[in-house]
Amino acid sequence: MVMPRRFTGWPVQAFDLLRKLEGVPSAAVREQCRGDRERLVRAPMRALLADLADADPRYADSTVWHFAEEPFWWQHQGAVVRLARNVELGLRFDLDGLRVRGAWHYPDPGQVRRFRAAVADDDSGPQLVKILSVLPADYAVSGEVTRRAPREFPPEHPRSDLLRYGSLTVKRWVHPVDAVHTKDAVEHVLAMAGELDDLLTWLAHNVVLPTPRAAG
Repeated sequence: MVMPRRFTGWPVQAFDLLRKLEGVPSAAVREQCRGDRERLVRAPMRALLADLADADPRYADSTVWHFAEEPFWWQHQGAVVRLARNVELGLRFDLDGLRVRGAWHYPDPGQVRRFRAAVADDDSGPQLVKILSVLPADYAVSGEVTRRAPREFPPEHPRSDLLRYGSLTVKRWVHPVDAVHTKDAVEHVLAMAGELDDLLTWLAHNVVLPTPRAAG
């Protein structure tokens, strides 16, 4: 059964509201905008996340951020879909449009070691290289990167650049920007999630620490 779409797009008034919150808005301005921001900015993100979960149950574990005291959180509406421990699909709506991000970040102790071991492995390492190489060129790849590969790996290692990473993020904006005003933004996000799926699956498999078995 195909569920009807909840998300109909961010109205143009959402951009007008975010412009009011540019710079360092006073507490009075924030309070004046609070209700409209919830209705025009945050509520559409909640609807978008609900549509993603309807389309694929893997996307059901999600959070749409509230706005806090810092101006940044009023000016940018974030949301995350948790796929595994510290592996997520992230969304951010602001005056630039809607950005989609696949990320492994804020790693737990041991995750960086597991990541680098998987990169160094002759099976899983080339898999990651191939996954990154076939991503569309408009994705930006970033992360926490050390100046050089860890000492336990030889300097001439064929994947020395990837061994320097302690987190990994791949992101791009939904385009055209006007797509955020229509229900078609859901399809754009689903398509991008599909493009990021191999990467996020690789990370979930190779980086996430095994769950200890309960004593029986």
